[in-house]
Amino acid sequence: MELGKYSFGIGDRFSKEGVAQLKAIRKASEAGVEITPVWNKSNREHSIVHSEPGDTRIEADLAVKTLNWNRPYFVDADHINLTNVDKFIEASDFFTLDVAERIGQESLKEEVDVFIAGCSAYAEKLEIPGLSESFLTGEEKLKNIAGKFLAAAKEAGAIYRHLRSVRKADNFIVEISMDEVAEAQSPVELFFILKMIADQKIPVSTFAPKFSGRFNKGVDYVGDLSKFEKEFEADLLVIDYAIQKFGLPSELKLSIHSGSDKFSIYPIIRKLIYKYDKGIHLKTAGTTWLEEMTGLSLSGVEGLALAKDIYRKSYVRKDELCAPYADVIDINLLKLPSPEEVDQWTGEKFANTLRHNQENPDYNPNFRQLIHVGYKIAAEAGPRYLELLDTYKTVVGECVEENLYDRHIGRLFDLK
Repeated sequence: MELGKYSFGIGDRFSKEGVAQLKAIRKASEAGVEITPVWNKSNREHSIVHSEPGDTRIEADLAVKTLNWNRPYFVDADHINLTNVDKFIEASDFFTLDVAERIGQESLKEEVDVFIAGCSAYAEKLEIPGLSESFLTGEEKLKNIAGKFLAAAKEAGAIYRHLRSVRKADNFIVEISMDEVAEAQSPVELFFILKMIADQKIPVSTFAPKFSGRFNKGVDYVGDLSKFEKEFEADLLVIDYAIQKFGLPSELKLSIHSGSDKFSIYPIIRKLIYKYDKGIHLKTAGTTWLEEMTGLSLSGVEGLALAKDIYRKSYVRKDELCAPYADVIDINLLKLPSPEEVDQWTGEKFANTLRHNQENPDYNPNFRQLIHVGYKIAAEAGPRYLELLDTYKTVVGECVEENLYDRHIGRLFDLK
């Protein structure tokens, strides 16, 4: 199976916005950019909202049928491992293998020796076409790289072989994720990680590395843009070279996790993927839930009241809600409005504070990040929340479509 040159992960916490999301993808196609939609939802998200992987498949299939979509689309078992993959196998045809926890785990000496022996062509120096600098390698450096990443690559191989044995064919897309770690992988490390993946015979379509800077949920990139540009360009060139040397799939491309709302890096990504004629996979999962909250706040008295109630409870339980996302949020508690203050807001004020428009003086990234992790509160509201989404489907859907197309697709590909 092939993913296509450009693809978007369009997660949806409550499986309600598939049609609105696909409308944005269709609009991109009409503007000349073909994007493959990938509905993704992680095991953690399913457990919090008490949904099943099959619910995501139903949402995707219904959206495709409703809009007569006749192009490829996928359902992603996001951030899975051997402990939870089985529940996703039937409903999914895209699997994000998250092996970050295996990074740094010790491998057998014999396995390290085999890996080093297989790197004899690069035993002293590595030169990547297109990069002006060359990189010294040597046995000690290769040992260090194996010590960090070999166990993770072998875990990815184990998950892949399990998937293939159950599905009886390579009728699914594989992404490998190593982004949830402390340090960005260097070009040398990425090159040899890809060799490890090739040694495991995984037909990987996308790879999610760690980049420098902060990729906080729902807000813009925080970091050195010139450093990001240098890393992103190097990664593109390393992947290109690894495809040639290791026989990896020609469609292999970079995946940007927590890619939603990283508006400041979109021009860099666009410039470089156009320069080298490369694809990209961008995951935008949490923004759909935020647009539901925006839509409810604008929909009338009942929707605004529920949005305020969700914020109040999120504020009270902020430590609990933030804990699972501690590495990917930065909330200044002193800049959060009190629930009592929010209770006085109009729907427009609530929406302006939440919506990611940095030119609006009401916009508050701290407020936005807290709402981002507060979807558990909406799940606890149960039928009340879901019924209001249905009642105000038009307003909410317009927010979802506008956000995905105008603020994400349009900015990434410079569409008007």
